[in-house]
Amino acid sequence: MRWPASLQARLGLSVGLVLTVLWLLAATVTAVIVRGEMDEVFDSALRETAERILPLAVTDIVGREDQGVTQRLAPIREHDEFFTYLVRDAEGRILLQSHAADPAVFPPWDGPGFRQTATHRLYSDAALQETIRITVAEPLVHRASVAREIQMGLGLPLLIVLPVALIAIILAVRFSLDPLRRFRARLEARGVRDLSEVPADDLPTEIGPLAETLNSLLDRLRKAFEAERSFAANAAHELRTPLAGAIAQAQRLRSEISDPATDARAAEIEATLKRLTRLSERLMQLARAEGGRLRMDHSADLRAVARIVVDDIGRGGAPGRIRLTLPQTPVLSDIDPDAFGIVCRNLLENALRHGADNAPIDVTLTADGQLFVANDGPVLPGDTLDRLTARFERASASTDGSGLGLAIVAAIADRIGSPLILESPRPGASSGFEASLRLPTDAPGSGAVRGA
Repeated sequence: MRWPASLQARLGLSVGLVLTVLWLLAATVTAVIVRGEMDEVFDSALRETAERILPLAVTDIVGREDQGVTQRLAPIREHDEFFTYLVRDAEGRILLQSHAADPAVFPPWDGPGFRQTATHRLYSDAALQETIRITVAEPLVHRASVAREIQMGLGLPLLIVLPVALIAIILAVRFSLDPLRRFRARLEARGVRDLSEVPADDLPTEIGPLAETLNSLLDRLRKAFEAERSFAANAAHELRTPLAGAIAQAQRLRSEISDPATDARAAEIEATLKRLTRLSERLMQLARAEGGRLRMDHSADLRAVARIVVDDIGRGGAPGRIRLTLPQTPVLSDIDPDAFGIVCRNLLENALRHGADNAPIDVTLTADGQLFVANDGPVLPGDTLDRLTARFERASASTDGSGLGLAIVAAIADRIGSPLILESPRPGASSGFEASLRLPTDAPGSGAVRGA
């Protein structure tokens, strides 16, 4: 037999089987003991019957006028006669017999004591120097019937008690394993980046060391991830000052030289340093998205953050291209305003960089916290959409950018429990691209009308 994979099923099955075997063994031993005691009781009854009837039979036979005549006693009322008897003389003639006695059942006299044939248990005794002899017989089927009734009396309760006991065992095992199920539920409820210690105070002592080992592993993983994020953030931060100095030197070099070829090379150096600066900023944002605190203890209106980001990007190189749609009522959320600003900035810069030239960018924030950023452009295939949120992944190898913008937004969306949805073409159009996610808000409201 193959054991089930469930620990609860294994415990219930093993304990139930052991209990069943022990109970059946106890019932069998009890039945054997009771059968032996029952035989002693019936043998005693046989002997007692013979010893009580024999004196009466002697008195009756001695006082008869007609000697050697068989007398059959008539029953007082109809009943089952389990004990039958014969009273015989020394020549074997029947002098007295019970009403249901069958002489063929009784063997020839061979002395007092117990005898047993294939069908009956017998007891014989004698009086008057063995001239008057009595034999009492009991059918063996009577004893077998009584033994079956005893066995049924012992076995039938098992049919009720054993299922009840098995159910009680299963419930007891299930109750005992409840702490383990709660521990598993706490693990399943964890986010992919939640590596904090899992409470395991209520676990049984046999499972406790396993939970301690798991918590130790989570602690080592958390420290390793924190070290990785800290290194990325610190490295990116430390690069800002030397990069800014290098850019300044490249700009000064361009202002001091007059050779067009040298100026072009200096311009390339400046552009490369600026791309490296943007990459370092993205690395710091990614470290913040994966390890920083994204939820605050109080709520703030997200509309002001959206206006600031749109105005800043619009002044920086996209005047008039961004169309912002905000609800009339405040959009209160406990998400960190800096994190929301990172989301807006990366989505907008992605739309400006990869969208159609001079086409408008639609940014919509609804009252229930949904953010939509849509732009016009060529339709992206489904496999490209699936990999856009991977790190350093671009829609096209020829496009500029770090390949981290959508990865940063996806990391923040995952930590606030809202997936980043990418669609191409944009809903209601035959081309373009749209990114959307739902932000946590205090109270859902009606959405704003999306449009220009």
